[in-house]
Amino acid sequence: MKFDFLFQSSPWFILLCLIAGAIYAFVLYQISPTPWAKSTNRLLAALRFIGVSLICLLLLNFLIRQITQSVQKRTLVLAIDNSQSMGVANKQVLNGVLSQLESLKEKLQEEDFEISWTTLEGQNPEKASDIQFNQKSTNLSSLLSGIKNAQEGNNLSDVVLLTDGIVNEGINPSSEKFTFAVHTIGLGDTIPKKDIAVKSIYANKIAYLGNKFPVQADISSYGFQGKTVSVYLKQGGKTLEKQVVNFQQKDDLKTVTFNALASQKGVQHFVVQVDVLGGEFSSKNNQQDVYVEVIDGKEKVLLMALSPHPDIKAIKSMLDKNENFEIDIKILTENPFPDLSNKNYDVLILHQLPDYFNSYSNIYKPLLDKGIPTLFVLGNQTGTTYLNQLNQVMRINSQAGQTDKVTGYYNGNFKSLNFEAESLDLIKQFPQVSVPFGDITLLPNSEVILYQKIGSLQTQKPLFAINTGPKKSAIFAGEGIWTWRLEEFDLTEKQELIDDIFLKVVQFLSAKDDKRKLRVYPISNEFLLSDKVVFETEIYNGIYEKMYNIPVALELKDEKGSVRKYNYTPSAENSKFEISALPAGVYQYKANASVLGKNEQSTGEFIVKDLQVELSNTTADFDLLRQLSAQTGGKFLPASQLAQLEKQILAHKAPEKIEANEDLKEFINLKWVFFLIIALLTTEWVVRKYMGGY
Repeated sequence: MKFDFLFQSSPWFILLCLIAGAIYAFVLYQISPTPWAKSTNRLLAALRFIGVSLICLLLLNFLIRQITQSVQKRTLVLAIDNSQSMGVANKQVLNGVLSQLESLKEKLQEEDFEISWTTLEGQNPEKASDIQFNQKSTNLSSLLSGIKNAQEGNNLSDVVLLTDGIVNEGINPSSEKFTFAVHTIGLGDTIPKKDIAVKSIYANKIAYLGNKFPVQADISSYGFQGKTVSVYLKQGGKTLEKQVVNFQQKDDLKTVTFNALASQKGVQHFVVQVDVLGGEFSSKNNQQDVYVEVIDGKEKVLLMALSPHPDIKAIKSMLDKNENFEIDIKILTENPFPDLSNKNYDVLILHQLPDYFNSYSNIYKPLLDKGIPTLFVLGNQTGTTYLNQLNQVMRINSQAGQTDKVTGYYNGNFKSLNFEAESLDLIKQFPQVSVPFGDITLLPNSEVILYQKIGSLQTQKPLFAINTGPKKSAIFAGEGIWTWRLEEFDLTEKQELIDDIFLKVVQFLSAKDDKRKLRVYPISNEFLLSDKVVFETEIYNGIYEKMYNIPVALELKDEKGSVRKYNYTPSAENSKFEISALPAGVYQYKANASVLGKNEQSTGEFIVKDLQVELSNTTADFDLLRQLSAQTGGKFLPASQLAQLEKQILAHKAPEKIEANEDLKEFINLKWVFFLIIALLTTEWVVRKYMGGY
C-alpha cells in the first residue's frame, strides 16, 4: 500500500498552516507564571498547535491518493470440445480423461491457480460430469477467442484444450494469435475409418413452381474400393430418383446430380440417402437433408423507356442479379403499341417518361392509375411539368432543356433501408450525371437516399428519393447510371454498390403492404435442431397501434401431419414465444387471436435442420493441435500421456500480473481527521480545567 498527497494549491501553504498553529499556541501559552508545570504547558501548547494546524490544513482541501497493489493468481481454463465427434470416441477413454482433468484441477488449485471449465457453446459447468457431448459443429477459433474475451483483465496464463482436432466451422485456430499457452490434449483415432458418407449437398435455395432444379451430392468412401452402392433422392419417404456409383479407389469421392421437379409451393424437404454396406464405422452419416423453397412465379417488373439508352441495359443488369425478378422491357419509339394485357406487373420503371410532349401517356398512365409502385428514372427528355402531375416523391421546377452536372453523396439520416454508410462514400468518386436544373421540393412521406453534389459543394437537392406512403414510388433524377457502374468496376473490380441501392429500392417497391392486425412469425426461416424456435408476435388496433395481453393460439403441423398446439399471451415486456426440442423437418404454423371482436389469423412456415457435419468426418487431426500448441508456447499431449500435463503447466513460468487499485480521497472528507481534532481540543480543555485553568 502506498500513499501520495496531491495539492490543489501551492504546498507552501502548509508552512503557513503550521505557522498559524504555532502563533495561536504561542499567544495562548506564553503567559507566565502558569497554574501548572512547564511540561504541562508545553503539552497544552502542542495540542493547540496540532489542532489549529489541522483545521488550517482542512481549508487547503488537498487529496490523498492510496494505491493498493496485489499479485493476481494465475488463471487456467479447461476447455472441452463437446461436439458429437468426441462422443464417437471410446466412452471409457473419454470419461477417464475427464476424470484425470478433474484431478489436475484439484492439484493446481492447491498451487494457487484459479481454474474453470468451458465448452464450445460458452457454458461454464461446475464439473466435467455435467458436460454433454451434443454440439452439432466444432469452432475451436470461436472457443479460444471466447476464453480470451471472458478472461480479459485476469492473469490467464494457460488453457488446456481437450479435442479431436476436427474443425468444421470458423477459421483455423492456429492462424490466430493468443497471449496464453494452449496445451492440447488429443483424443480420438487419426487413422481413417471404413465408412461411406453423404459429404455435402448443393441445391438452389429457391425454385419456381413447375420447373426442374438440380440437387448435387458428394458421396465419400474409405475402404470400399470396388464396391457399388445406390444413391437415392427421396421426399416424404418416396424415392424420386436413383443412381448407382462405383468406388474405384480406397479413398474415393463421387458426385451425383439429381433433377427434381418443383411440384408444389412452399418449403420442400428432400433427402439424399446412400446404401449402408457391411463393415461401415457409422451409418448415421449415410443421409443428409436439403430444403428448397418453391415459389409461384417471379416478381414482374416492367421497364418502359422512351427510346434506347445505355441506362436501360444498366438497370436490367442490376435487376438480373435477383432471380426473383422477371424483367419485361418495352421501348416505345420502337414499339408504340406494346401488348400489356396478359400480365399483371408488380413494379413499373419509367425511363425518361413522361417526355416533353407527354407522348405515349395513353400507354403508361393506365398502369399508374392502377397504383403500381413506380420508379421514375429521369433524363434529358423528361418533361418535368408532366412528371410533377404523376409522382408523389418530389416537385421539380425547371425549364425544358436546362440541366446540371452532379454526382451524389449518401444521406446518413436515411433509415428506411439498410445501407453501409462507409462503403457509400465511394459514390462521391463516380462520374457526373445529368439532372434537371432548378428547385426541387420533397413531398410528404418522401425520404432522400442520395443528395446532389456539385463539384465539392454538397447540396440538399435530392438525387435519389423514395416515398414510403400508401402509394410507394421513387425517383432517380439523373441520366448516366451506366457510367457509375463502369467507374465502380474500374475502382473496385466489382459492381455491387450502385446495384445494391437500385435492387433494394425495387425490392422495397415490390414488397406488398401487410395490413393484418395479427402478425406472428419466426425470427428466422431456419433453425438448428439444438435451437429454440422463437416466434415474434405483433397485434394492432384499427389505427395500427400495438396491443398486448391478448391470448394467441398457435398450431404447428409437421410433414407427417402431426399437430402441436400452444397457447400464450404476449405482453409489452415480452412479445416472444419459444418452443424447444422440435424434431427436424418443415413446419407450417397457424396463429389465431380475437382482436377487437374479430378473429385474426397469421400463417407461414419454417425449417428445423439437423446438421450432420460432425458425423461426416470422424478422423482426428493431431497435426493441427501440434501446430496450435507450438505457436502459443504450449504442449501437445495425446490422451494417454495426460499425466505429464501438470509438470508442463508448472514449468510454464508466466510473468506475474500485478493489479493496482487507486483511491482518491479529499482530506476534508476523512472522518478520522474530524475525530482527531475533536480529541485534541477536548484533551486540551479537560487538562486545562483539571489543572485549574480557565
